[in-house]
Amino acid sequence: MHPSKYWKSGLIATLFVILTAVLLFVSQDQSQPVNASTEVAAQSLADKLNQILNNQALDGTTTGVSVRHADSGELLFSYYGDHRLHPASNMKILTTIAALDTLGPDYRFSTEVLTDGKLTGSVLQGNLYLKGKGDPTLMKEDLEQFAIDLKQQGIQLIRGGIIGDDTWYDDVRLSQDLNWSDEPFYTGAPISALTLSPNEDYDASTVIVEVFPAEEIGDKPIVKLTPHTDYVNIINKAETTQSDHSRTITIEREHGSNDIVIEGVIPIGGSNARSWVSVWEPTGYAVDVFKKALEANEIKLIENTRTSTGPTPSDATLLTSKESMKLEELLIPFMKLSNNGHGETLTKEMGRVVHDEGSWDKGLDVMEDVISQFGVNNNTILLRDGSGMSHKNMIPANELSQLLFEVQGEEWYPAFENSLPVAGHPERLVGGTLRYRMADTPAANNVLAKTGSLTGVSTLSGYVTTKDGEKLTFSIMVNNFLGSSSAIRAIEDAIATELAKHEF
Repeated sequence: MHPSKYWKSGLIATLFVILTAVLLFVSQDQSQPVNASTEVAAQSLADKLNQILNNQALDGTTTGVSVRHADSGELLFSYYGDHRLHPASNMKILTTIAALDTLGPDYRFSTEVLTDGKLTGSVLQGNLYLKGKGDPTLMKEDLEQFAIDLKQQGIQLIRGGIIGDDTWYDDVRLSQDLNWSDEPFYTGAPISALTLSPNEDYDASTVIVEVFPAEEIGDKPIVKLTPHTDYVNIINKAETTQSDHSRTITIEREHGSNDIVIEGVIPIGGSNARSWVSVWEPTGYAVDVFKKALEANEIKLIENTRTSTGPTPSDATLLTSKESMKLEELLIPFMKLSNNGHGETLTKEMGRVVHDEGSWDKGLDVMEDVISQFGVNNNTILLRDGSGMSHKNMIPANELSQLLFEVQGEEWYPAFENSLPVAGHPERLVGGTLRYRMADTPAANNVLAKTGSLTGVSTLSGYVTTKDGEKLTFSIMVNNFLGSSSAIRAIEDAIATELAKHEF
């Protein structure tokens, strides 16, 4: 071939290669700017979060952090996000999601009053049964209304016993990993299908114990119970002291009994001490207060009327009943105030409704089934209770952030989101456990998240909207820290605030 032909052929080939390269470059340049920008923003976010996590307070801890786009579930940041960690009260997120999906936001608990006898004139010839079906919101006022209802039906005298029926659930009162030292306090109150709450925080199975100074120095302080009950025994070892002394009152129920011991000193003229104390075997507590309500409404009982517990006969006659608030309303004190008893009650209720067995085992089976339907990998989690009090619950941060993403399309999702504490919001039943955190930052009234706290454990998981309107899900779990939890919470708050002010 003539040399010029080689030259022309080579020139054409070279031009073709150059033109192809240019076209590829232009094509790539036109198709990538959005993704490239997102990658840069995500890298910028990762740099900032890693800087926050480079904190001496986290030395020796096991920490997991996960951040996702709420609209796509895309994982934006993961810091040991696949490591299994103890969620503490972030466990309540799983319980709430499972309860809403299983029971529905309109679900209500109930309590019934029945009899196995007959009304002869104004005399009820037979036993009166107070049958609990798990309602953690039952209060003294409800028992008083029952007494009013019975009186309006013409009952003036009861010739029979007052019997509490708690058989809607099993008789296991404490979750399997609860520390025995937590049992005397409201955070570890026993679970019964028939129980009582002292006020509208609905800390079921507790009595409020208040200690006031006496009028004379050296006298024993005055003790008040709400509601009043003889079911507990007050052992008052405290003393009223001079006004310039500090208050050193302690209030604690002895393990496995209803002896409540009060010790220390309280200055004359000083402020009262108050504590929510759990009640051992709360079924009897509800029966005692019910009996007092009957007497207060002039329904007479025969001498030495028996009060006990036992099942209601299947042919018993219903006399009156009460339904609780809807589940979506109950979720407010449950999640905002992190009520442990509600978490365990909901767990047993799910077991009862789905498997006809009100137990932790069956309830946890339901929870595991539900969250697996939302994409949580059951092979990397361990569920031991519904409140998060167990130090054996385990879930990775990536699984929790994924769960928060997946549930957004559910019909009941607004009820779930509404139950989450709101950062920096001063109202107790809105801000909840976050009302004093992240105020005056971009996270205030923006971060909706569940807190969690155990010895050596602090967690925060939920939702946040960035400065440019991108909604994110996130989970932060810190395990095995020593020292002050405030330093760990400051790191959680810094991460959430960084997410709130970020721009993509």
